[in-house]
Amino acid sequence: MKIAQVAPLYESVPPRAYGGTERVVSYLTEALVEMGHDVTLYATGDSFTMANLVAVVPGGLRLDADKPDPLVWHTIMMDMVLKSAHEYDIIHFHTDVLQLALAGQCRTPCMSTPHGRLDLPDLKPLFRRFGNHPMTSISNSQRSPVPWANWRATVHHGLPLGLYSMHLQPQDYFAFVGRISPEKRCDRAIEIAKACGMPLRIAAKVDPADRAYFESTIEPLLDDSLITFVGEIGEDAKDDFIGNARALLMPIDWPEPFGLVMIEAMACGTPVIAYSHGSVPEVIDEGVTGFIVENQEQAIAAARNIGRIDRRRCREVFEQRFAAPVMAKRYVEVYRELVEERERIPA
Repeated sequence: MKIAQVAPLYESVPPRAYGGTERVVSYLTEALVEMGHDVTLYATGDSFTMANLVAVVPGGLRLDADKPDPLVWHTIMMDMVLKSAHEYDIIHFHTDVLQLALAGQCRTPCMSTPHGRLDLPDLKPLFRRFGNHPMTSISNSQRSPVPWANWRATVHHGLPLGLYSMHLQPQDYFAFVGRISPEKRCDRAIEIAKACGMPLRIAAKVDPADRAYFESTIEPLLDDSLITFVGEIGEDAKDDFIGNARALLMPIDWPEPFGLVMIEAMACGTPVIAYSHGSVPEVIDEGVTGFIVENQEQAIAAARNIGRIDRRRCREVFEQRFAAPVMAKRYVEVYRELVEERERIPA
């Protein structure tokens, strides 16, 4: 198939450090190319891919010192995609909402995968307005605020099989990976580690919007010999950082749409302790790849008993459920369904 993948322009594909959406777009794109498909990726010029790259801007907008307007450049990208739409069998958007008004005018089948939370008030009238546009969710939980949208499938994220390696002999620390924000609850992770007398290593970025929260709530908790704040880390450091941990702590307090770090941990053989919000019950197999908890008491008990989890089994589950080829195969099934439907519609 001739497939267009349309990525956000905030980060390169894959991103240099933090950037879950762009990372997943990269994994999907490369897996599709390896399957033999002709793939074109619309992304930043500093992206790295085996696909045909259409560079919309030189580099990721988030770190651009000139602070370009993302709305302008995403609008330009939409025009570029639609003017070339006749070259593709299917167009897969991973952007937020700009494509919705345009995709309905496009003869080439189009679909969108939202990568964020969908319980925001303005999204309901938006998805009602464009209720015919085909969508795929990244978890069943993600779609629950707008169940009447044109959902064609749930496709869980996947990682390349060789990206992370098994770590059978962990070191004595827990890991927290992601972003410092109120909903990620790094403070809970610190409390769990202290209660267990186990070191906690925190690899997380602090966005400008969360700087005040970090300084008022999290930074005072770092003054403890058990706690190490590493800061944001890149892909190359995650294998050892997550893989050497006894457990990944994910005590979230929000409807997590997927949580890529959970399957990154599984790929390393590292079990996950996570609060039962959003996609967590879909991703974690209770007692197999980790523990799903409802409160701090349960989280601390789970952390103390994390040795019961078989790290080999964590890796096996990852390979069966969350490998990039599994994700790509499922998306191709959706692509073919949409192409066949469009072929039945008179020109």
